[in-house]
Amino acid sequence: MKIAVFPGSFDPITTGHVRIVKRALPIFDKVVVAVGINSQKKYLYTLEQRLNWLEEVFGDEPKIEIASYEGLTAHYCNKIGAGFLLRGLRNASDFDYEKTISQLNNIVGKNLETVFLISEPAYSHISSSIVREIIRGGGDASPFLPATLKLPKL
Repeated sequence: MKIAVFPGSFDPITTGHVRIVKRALPIFDKVVVAVGINSQKKYLYTLEQRLNWLEEVFGDEPKIEIASYEGLTAHYCNKIGAGFLLRGLRNASDFDYEKTISQLNNIVGKNLETVFLISEPAYSHISSSIVREIIRGGGDASPFLPATLKLPKL
């Protein structure tokens, strides 16, 4: 069984994330959308809220599983039997960063392969950090979020 993990903070999940996952479905038997928990990072939304959003967005797709994990992503992949990491690339900077991480994950994760999907042009400008800035600034982030997503007031 070909299992891929799509890791992220999903703080919040964006339409760019959704498109990467949906495009990966024909490639893999199962895609685990996994929220990585980093105790050093300050999140805008709670883990529970982010997991609920992922369930809302992907809950009706039988090939998608929602999870959370702590520690190294490569170790989590090994633990659940995933042979692939799924990553989206928006630009050359993403590639440079992700290439290094994928090489380290291949060693730490015992031959864990990273599969890169290049963002479609309509989504290449969207990032969670930019969306968070729009939200913090009181702007309308809805063009960058899944239609079903309802953000709580900050």
